[in-house]
Amino acid sequence: MSDHAETPQKPTGLNRHAILERSATLLLVAAFLVVTIGGIIEIVPLFYLQNTIEEVEGVRPYSPLELTGREIYIREGCYVCHSQMVRPMRDEVERYGHYSLAAESMYDHPFQWGSKRTGPDLARVGGRYSDAWHVDHLIDPQSVVPTSIMPNYDFLLRRRIDGEHIEDLLATQRFVGVPYDDDMLEMAQADLAAQADPFGDTGVLDRYPGAQQRNFDGQPELTEMDALIAYLQVLGTMVDFSTFTADDSR
Repeated sequence: MSDHAETPQKPTGLNRHAILERSATLLLVAAFLVVTIGGIIEIVPLFYLQNTIEEVEGVRPYSPLELTGREIYIREGCYVCHSQMVRPMRDEVERYGHYSLAAESMYDHPFQWGSKRTGPDLARVGGRYSDAWHVDHLIDPQSVVPTSIMPNYDFLLRRRIDGEHIEDLLATQRFVGVPYDDDMLEMAQADLAAQADPFGDTGVLDRYPGAQQRNFDGQPELTEMDALIAYLQVLGTMVDFSTFTADDSR
């Protein structure tokens, strides 16, 4: 044995963490300080941003008929099986089209991005299929997609819409930031009916540029099928991606 006692080693940079590991209180305090500093660094800059979403030309509030269709879409749980967000990955862009922009969902309360796809993504479904295809698909999904496990929604053809509360719906959306003006609220019920009537008042197209005006389900009455198809047909059509570049949104 050595005649000299071993000299205790001073803590080095590699083993200083042992001090934290041996003291639960010190570890808790250190973790709190790290999380606090990180949170301040991430949160404080947000107070100096005027807007976290860059506006993109073409994006507008939903028309009364489209908004009604969106409410039906949510009511029936369509978001459970269909997402509305194309991620910036090659396989998704090649299948669905241009990746989704935050501005496309700026008037969605709540947004419909989703996290699960039992069926395909619907962010770019507008204009991909005819109205007749959508009617057949909603009445009997397996008639157009034999492997589909989607239930049928034929009852939408039998549910008429009178638009009694559409002005209240738009007013609620305006309350949370959607820029519906007084004229839009006043004409809400008339615009709801006019958009599904190819011979109706074209003022709805002035208030909602790019809206599609026609009989969506082929029935003489205004039905929930009209509204849902009007909503599906507008998805992904507001932005002209043939001319869009990232700098255009700034």
